[in-house]
Amino acid sequence: MASLNVGNLGEYLREQRRNAQLSLRQLADAAGVSNPYLSQIERGLRKPSAEVLQQVAKALRISAETLYVRAGILDERERDELETRAVILADPSINERQKQVLLQIYESFRKENGSDADDDGTRMDDGSDAAQPSV
Repeated sequence: MASLNVGNLGEYLREQRRNAQLSLRQLADAAGVSNPYLSQIERGLRKPSAEVLQQVAKALRISAETLYVRAGILDERERDELETRAVILADPSINERQKQVLLQIYESFRKENGSDADDDGTRMDDGSDAAQPSV
C-alpha cells in the first residue's frame, strides 16, 4: 500500500468541490461528514478512511477509485482494472452471462500479458531484441 499523500488529496477535493459549485458545508452535509472534519481533510491535516472517501466521491459524483489513488489507498493500475470491470458490469446492452464471459476474457488477457509484457505493453517472448505488439 502506498503512503498517504493527504495534501495532494485535499487540494484535489477542494478543486472538485469548487468545480461542483458546492460550499464546504454543502459537501459535508451531502457526504454525511462534519464540516470541520472535511475542512481538515482539504487542508491536509486528516487522513480520511476509504469509507469517508467513498461518501465524498458519491456527493461530488466522481469516482471513489480516483480518490483512493489520490490518497495512496489504491494503485493506478488497480483503479484502471476496477473501472474497466465496472463499465462492463454496468452496460445495459449485454446480459449477465455475456458480462461474465467478457470479464473472463479480460482477466485471461491480463494474466497472459502480465507475465511477459513490458511496461509499454510490448512483448518480447520470441527471444529477439525487437519488441512486438501484443494481441
